[in-house]
Amino acid sequence: MDGQEQHDKTRVVKIDSVESWDFYVSQASNQGCPIVAHFTASWCMPSVAMNPCFEELASAYQDVLFLTVDVDEVKEIAKKLEVKAMPTFVIMRGGAVVDKLVGANPEEIKKRIDGFVQSIRVNVSIV
Repeated sequence: MDGQEQHDKTRVVKIDSVESWDFYVSQASNQGCPIVAHFTASWCMPSVAMNPCFEELASAYQDVLFLTVDVDEVKEIAKKLEVKAMPTFVIMRGGAVVDKLVGANPEEIKKRIDGFVQSIRVNVSIV
């Protein structure tokens, strides 16, 4: 039971290097799994305030990979994805960015993730 509880608490994967980013993005792409990445900074209070919301979303959408990236620790990824403000939320599929939301807006990020996940499920059921 402890293992399951621990798993539930850590649905969000912390990215600490370019290598770990590449690994998770590659794995998700290979498995057809969408990604939501939260670009954050420890000194940015709106970013920190979004962490509990992001954890809740990760628990609600089990078929989506949720990543958190501290822009000060892994600058290369933020630069590559043109993240210029925190928090920024990036929705990806197949290794490509499909949506980006800048700012601490829990309702909007939930709405966008929900819409994105629904569109994927519709596309999968059509195929």
